Amino acid sequence: MVREKVLTPLEIYKVLEQSNCKRCMLPSCLAFAAAVISGQKKLDDCPMLTEEEKVNLSATLQKRSTATPEQSEFMVKLLEKIQTIEFSHRAPEIGAKYVDEHLHVVSLGKVFRINAKGEMRSECHIIPWVQAPLLSYVCHPTHQSVTGTWSSCRELNGGIEWQGLFTSRCEAPLRQLADANPDLLADIVDLFMAEEVEGFDADIALVLYPFPHIPILICYQMADGDLDSELTIFFDECCGSNLHIKSIYTLVAGLVKMFENIAKNHY
Repeated sequence: MVREKVLTPLEIYKVLEQSNCKRCMLPSCLAFAAAVISGQKKLDDCPMLTEEEKVNLSATLQKRSTATPEQSEFMVKLLEKIQTIEFSHRAPEIGAKYVDEHLHVVSLGKVFRINAKGEMRSECHIIPWVQAPLLSYVCHPTHQSVTGTWSSCRELNGGIEWQGLFTSRCEAPLRQLADANPDLLADIVDLFMAEEVEGFDADIALVLYPFPHIPILICYQMADGDLDSELTIFFDECCGSNLHIKSIYTLVAGLVKMFENIAKNHY
């Protein structure tokens, strides 16, 4: 199956002159790129783009991302912020490595390489639900090491406001997937370097590492007679210090969508 490319502000920014000339009436080339993605600006508003560049970008824009202006603005802020970070200092703080002027961050067993402009490369497909939370993880102003103590979503900083959405968009659909596909959680262990753990009141308990210091615990109890199945997702206490709750939700919701695609294509 061919994946449709999702255009991001960074993809447009790489084609621009990057001089921040402001002739588009915006403060920076990154801001212009985000405005094009959200439909607030047109490629013609940049006088420095050649006709060939505009044609090539326009072909991709026909499959434009559904990013809102707010989402595009958030990405711009992340891309601007990451250019102020000293990677050699940040790497050990976030459990990453600094190699050849790049941050190497392991996500679900795959290495993501990030350069000083926020450009990301990996052996797997880069998708928005990974890209924005990963940049947010790198840029987050506070950081704490893994504690080994688990909390529910509502117990994280800001989590109470997100608990309802988290339950309906993350825990409930993942429980339904596990019910319908008994081998799915076991396969996640092999596919994404998850770790089966004991000591929890669950038939299956898995720990996933979307990012080095963002451990996620999935506890699944199968249906038994008249008792329905149960699935709860927990977070290490450090997660609230290492990533904003909105990015945590985006990350887990994206994971569940990915698991849905795996189930659809392989079971």
